[in-house]
Amino acid sequence: MDVKNGTEVKNRRIVWRGLIFAIMLTSCFIFFLRRQPLSEPISASDFKLNTIVKVTIYDSDDETILKEVMELCDSYEKIFSRTRKGSEIYRLNEGTLPRQNGYYLLSEECAELIEKGLYYSRLSQGAFDITIEPISSLWDFTSKAKDVPSLQDIVEAQKLVGYEKAELNGNKFRFMQEGMGIELGAIAKGYIADKMKEFLVSKGIKSAIIDLGGNILCIGERRDQQAFRVGIQKPFADRNETAAVVSVRDKSVVSSGGYERYFEKNGKVYHHILDPQTGYPCENDLFSVTIISDKSVDGDGLSTVCFVLGLEKGLELINSLSGVHAVFITKNGKMHFSDEFEKEAPLVYAQD
Repeated sequence: MDVKNGTEVKNRRIVWRGLIFAIMLTSCFIFFLRRQPLSEPISASDFKLNTIVKVTIYDSDDETILKEVMELCDSYEKIFSRTRKGSEIYRLNEGTLPRQNGYYLLSEECAELIEKGLYYSRLSQGAFDITIEPISSLWDFTSKAKDVPSLQDIVEAQKLVGYEKAELNGNKFRFMQEGMGIELGAIAKGYIADKMKEFLVSKGIKSAIIDLGGNILCIGERRDQQAFRVGIQKPFADRNETAAVVSVRDKSVVSSGGYERYFEKNGKVYHHILDPQTGYPCENDLFSVTIISDKSVDGDGLSTVCFVLGLEKGLELINSLSGVHAVFITKNGKMHFSDEFEKEAPLVYAQD
């Protein structure tokens, strides 16, 4: 063999080996990068729905998704707010929505949520009633005035309350008595959280938390494949103080309690969860109810239903439903759990 040709062959082999090694090294490096978890989650928060709304995404760094999901929240507030002028519910209560043959014409979303509200009104036999608006509009739990409506005003408003006098047919809705109104505040946040989750999942998100002022909806699980840990607030304590911590995957955790919005007057506490039967804040031995469910709208509705029903009837209702679990905190600080609660939401911590 010619020495010169042999040297050229040898050099080419060295070059090819170097290229192969470089390609293998690059491939391993790219694979290594892909295997690395994101260093930090991304989140966005703002004051919406009369509370702090926060969304945290753990498996994406796409800030555009965050922006879009927060805008989606805004769009639903423009539909469901009772007090926001121009919202669909505001116009329904004012009687200015378009009509057809005596029925108001609703958007698909508004009709869907009213249907859910009527379902829980029937299920609770009026303990929860979406036509409570004439009563709820008399109360203002955010004002410094701390005004308690007169008994006469409440009695007159009660005459306009009754879910049986509201009729929904597809996207057509009507009141059977003039002066009635709709209040969706007890279930709207849950519905909106579910819609926000649907949007995030459609964008490929598999690990996130949606927090609408304490209404928690988890998407999937944590990045380390462990369950999310969600705290249940200790009533009338600092928001960071928990009565219990539960472990959940892809679940909603919603609490309702008299500690959320209230005022004191002449030594008496008036909270925002009203009893349609009396027109006043419901009075029982409960401080709070927390519901674990797949859908946040169900947790939102049932937490209010059970708070109004009280411990015994509330537990009986929850234990009759599939896929739903609850913890009730009574005024003596004791926690009462529905059947097989810890099977669905194992306790990480619970106060004595």
